[in-house]
Amino acid sequence: MTPNTLSSTGIAMNSRRITARALLLGDRLDVAGLERSDLLSAAPIAFRVGQDGFVALFRFGAVVLVGLTPLEEDEVIRGLRQRISGEFARHEEETAIIEISTEREDQIPPGGPIYLKEVSTERLIVIADALAKSVSLARDERDAAAFFDIVEPFSRHLAEKGRHPGSRREILKHVGHALLVRQRISGRVAVEEKPDVLWDRPDLERLYARLEDEYELKERAASLHRKLEVVGDTAQALTDLINTERSLRLELIIVLLIVFEIFITFYQMFIGGPGH
Repeated sequence: MTPNTLSSTGIAMNSRRITARALLLGDRLDVAGLERSDLLSAAPIAFRVGQDGFVALFRFGAVVLVGLTPLEEDEVIRGLRQRISGEFARHEEETAIIEISTEREDQIPPGGPIYLKEVSTERLIVIADALAKSVSLARDERDAAAFFDIVEPFSRHLAEKGRHPGSRREILKHVGHALLVRQRISGRVAVEEKPDVLWDRPDLERLYARLEDEYELKERAASLHRKLEVVGDTAQALTDLINTERSLRLELIIVLLIVFEIFITFYQMFIGGPGH
């Protein structure tokens, strides 16, 4: 391989180590209207930046930047800012090192760099897909953990005292937070889905499987689904608690009305007035 050779992505092949950064910018990224003739891929949207850079955009709010300088990264993110829905104050980040090694097959040693025999658009899309899912899972895991941190003291008080702390408004806040976490996580990204590029390049299945193992995508997704079930069960339990309290209040009001009516009846009988 000769020096200064460019791959099909525009990344300089003599740069043997390339940094890939995945950022989760917000809940959603609007990619409509970004289609153009020089796209490297339409699903996900991928294109060159500068001489050596590669960018992939994902609708669930992630962007993957490969081989960009800090200034080029800032420029790309600024250009996307108007397209972000629900931008996060703190962008979740995942970084990987890609090493070009013609002597090796595509492989990922534990904790090591991603070795590629050659750089190609398809390989970078596979890597970008795995990094984007990993960074999205990291955000979802943080949201789920934050929910449990909020609910845990509430559940402990309920278990120890036999009654919930706070008012009905507080319970409704917990229910709302649970539903928000569940909607945000379940609607963001389908980790189990493989990138579309594998339909045309089945030879890259092994690379994607290795990336899945390295970032534990399936295991983390399964764990997150179990947590989502707990979140849903918690929301249902809190809703049932509200409904039970409402039913008890209604029953108490009905009993009081009946007692009041009996009292009036006896009072009218006592004073010699007409009865019912």
